Amino acid sequence: MNPTFRAASLLVLCLVLASLTFHAAAPIQYRFTFPEPEHRWMQVDATFPDVPQQPLELRMSRASPGRYSLHDFAKNVYDVHAFARDGHEIATARPDPYGWTVADHAGTVKLAYKIYGDVVDGTYLAVDTSHAHINMPAAIMWARGFDDRPATLTFVPPASARWQVATQLHPGSSVLEFTAPNFQYLMDSPVEFGPVSLRQFSVGPRIFRVAAHHLGSDGELDEYAKDVEKIVRQEGAVFGEYPEYEPGHYTFLADYLPYATGDGMEHRNSTVMTEAGSIRANRRSLLDTVAHEFFHSWNVERIRPRSIEPFDFERANLSGELWLAEGFTQYYASLAVQRAGLADVRATCDALADFLEAVLLGPARGLRSAEDMSRMAPFTDGGSTVDRTNWANTFISYYSYGGAIAVALDLTLRGRSDSQVTLDDFMRAMWRVHGKPGGAREGYVDRPYTSADAEARLAEVSGDRAFAGDFFNRYIQGREVVDYAPLLARAGLVVRKRNPGRAWWGDVRLEPRSGRLHVSALVAANSPAYAAGLEQDDELRQIDGIHAEAASDVSAVVGRHKAGDRLRVAYIDRSGIEKMTTVALIEDPHLEVVPLENAGGRLTPAQRLFRERWLGALGSLK
Repeated sequence: MNPTFRAASLLVLCLVLASLTFHAAAPIQYRFTFPEPEHRWMQVDATFPDVPQQPLELRMSRASPGRYSLHDFAKNVYDVHAFARDGHEIATARPDPYGWTVADHAGTVKLAYKIYGDVVDGTYLAVDTSHAHINMPAAIMWARGFDDRPATLTFVPPASARWQVATQLHPGSSVLEFTAPNFQYLMDSPVEFGPVSLRQFSVGPRIFRVAAHHLGSDGELDEYAKDVEKIVRQEGAVFGEYPEYEPGHYTFLADYLPYATGDGMEHRNSTVMTEAGSIRANRRSLLDTVAHEFFHSWNVERIRPRSIEPFDFERANLSGELWLAEGFTQYYASLAVQRAGLADVRATCDALADFLEAVLLGPARGLRSAEDMSRMAPFTDGGSTVDRTNWANTFISYYSYGGAIAVALDLTLRGRSDSQVTLDDFMRAMWRVHGKPGGAREGYVDRPYTSADAEARLAEVSGDRAFAGDFFNRYIQGREVVDYAPLLARAGLVVRKRNPGRAWWGDVRLEPRSGRLHVSALVAANSPAYAAGLEQDDELRQIDGIHAEAASDVSAVVGRHKAGDRLRVAYIDRSGIEKMTTVALIEDPHLEVVPLENAGGRLTPAQRLFRERWLGALGSLK
């Protein structure tokens, strides 16, 4: 053998062995205990073995999967200590507010810290004497460069508590031990640790679990789980199949507790759903959340925008495709509840009207496209601001904007093809090309999509590349809006003014302060009040010569007039200057969508058939 070749071969072998050694490194170990759950903190002990020679960079996340704004979870971490293998404490440095660095570690770092959590929702951590509600990015420190390391997690309940774990994590060697194959999967795996009530059903080979922490009865949960199954079957029928759920099941993690915050958060093989209301009192709204979050197990979790794959936990994740990722999901949630027989046509009409009003009446549509609205998510999605913003005039939620686009595209495709091609076909194409191929590593997506990819899929299913390009150019990248009335008329649905003939000066919010009536919120830029110069914090003195002491007084004055009338308004602006202005009233622009038969009309056979094909139940998967 040539000496040079032999040396090169040995070098390659060493590199391969080094690579194998790294990937076979022992898993990171996390242990969660609750010494004082009444004080709402959790003890986390972690071991990082087989650490390379360079300093270990430990981080707390700044973002969480499914959320697009920053949350800076390090703010709740305290009492941090690092130890060497032999137990002696070693120094940590703070390179920035979100991290701890351990330099002198000799290959193993044992970490101990406390973390406070008191928010039951889809983003944060919550600990109390009844349970621990754990979102991993809000709870665990992780190490840079350890993305492919597996993890083992052990949960220890408080003394005398009989808690159990519900999660998408893989089972470990005991009932309270679980594993994750890599960093991305770990961070995407929420946990409910407490008195979980479990219901289970199957659709074909797929297993679905409803794991609820709630204060209602077993019977209420039984009936609720039956409704969840109806939604699961209808959404599965859209795609013709379910994803492969890696742990062998999909889990709905529900916290319906008086102190919970209303929220829903999708994950790859589970979803978190929280609400202060009970199943009995809030069943319909809870099912709306189920429908939205479960549709995400295809759309977002596997049909995933390239802009958020893989998810970045150290900065905000910017995506221009949330109109599709979130907005289309919002549309299908309404559709699934209708198709499952859990809502009537009138309720679905109300959901459609919300989509239309947001886009048709929102003053922001002329300022940002659907893609631009999506890119606002880092500022608007669950984040908080100290300074005031004018988003009411410059931003439309990508949920609503995308929902309106989905309505338009579905009805347009159906109208072009006599309902032979629908938005369901588009979603199946997105699934076939971008979602179903999966990833080489569990928890990853190897074929995420771009906006250009979505346009290409539309061209495929419609058979018309020019149509697809025009639709994207005008309604997604552009700021045009579809004419919805003729589209909905095909299904025997009428778009009309909600309050025809009623005078309107704007949806001006008023509240009393110190005995005076003040404008309490931003005035809409497309309202007569805005055109007259009225704005937030103005003190209203007189309207049409009448001293107004309550918002009802103003409503009464406006209600006595008709569109075209002019009102004199006396007010004091925020700087204390007394002013007089004139408001030119217009007809109330608010819309509603109603079934033709409820508007005095009669459905034609063609309209009835179109509506049934659109809103009727799909054949359920076996």
